[in-house]
Amino acid sequence: MDLMQLRAMAKINLGLDVVRKREDGYHEVRMIMQTIRMFDRVTVYRIPEPEIRISSNLHFLPVNENNIAYKAARMMLESQPVRGGVSISLQKRIPVAAGMAGGSADAAAVLYAMNRIFYMGYTLEELMDFGLRLGADVPYCLMRGTALAEGIGEELTRLPACPPCYVVIAKPAISVSTRFVYENLRLDETTRHPDIYGLADAICRQDLYGMLPYMGNVLESVTIPAYPIIGEIKERFMENGALISLMSGSGPTVFALFDNYEMALRAKEALLEWGQVPLVYVTDLYRVREETPVNYW
Repeated sequence: MDLMQLRAMAKINLGLDVVRKREDGYHEVRMIMQTIRMFDRVTVYRIPEPEIRISSNLHFLPVNENNIAYKAARMMLESQPVRGGVSISLQKRIPVAAGMAGGSADAAAVLYAMNRIFYMGYTLEELMDFGLRLGADVPYCLMRGTALAEGIGEELTRLPACPPCYVVIAKPAISVSTRFVYENLRLDETTRHPDIYGLADAICRQDLYGMLPYMGNVLESVTIPAYPIIGEIKERFMENGALISLMSGSGPTVFALFDNYEMALRAKEALLEWGQVPLVYVTDLYRVREETPVNYW
């Protein structure tokens, strides 16, 4: 096997809480991660030259050691004595810097592909350990599906597949710095924390409507005052029949859940007609079932 084409899938956070700031400067989180059917197409093939080549359909994306996919490839090549190198093509569809783990998903795909192409023999758990050295979201992007994430995001517990529903994704034309969000997050007695364990319990009961009271994103307390467009998008979604609308990760992407496909389509059209959000997509959840291999790509 000298070539693999993979779907590097995006994620949303059905719930995101920050428990505390640790002494090492990292924030301890508690969140529910969910894969959605939006993906980058990652092609990895073996080349005889001992080098790493990256190309992308986005001209502004770095194609050198500043790209996390490049770092993933280098890590794998350095982990075992192998002959040759790799050429990686990234066809980006996941919005960049959007709180949807697009870069982490690409890195996860590279780790998975190189393990197969070079017959390295690593288990999924070992690949997840490699991924953690690249970023806190990479191990989850290898696992995929529905998961409770704790610690800095690396302590993962697989949950049953989330109840089916439709997801509308809206990405405003702004950028939000994750560092800015966490540096300005204030955790005190007035902070409203979403009940992540309650959300996990509702997912285990397969109760879509029972999930709603427990969902939330504590980081919105920073981003909405700083970037009011995020709050406005949430309001537009709710006015158009969403069950709930939240920011994903540290933003700026906002998603909404719907139990009706036609209503989801109407909400998409309403946001596009509003003219303040250039990127709006309708998709659904990627549900890992028992009969589906965890490493299905």
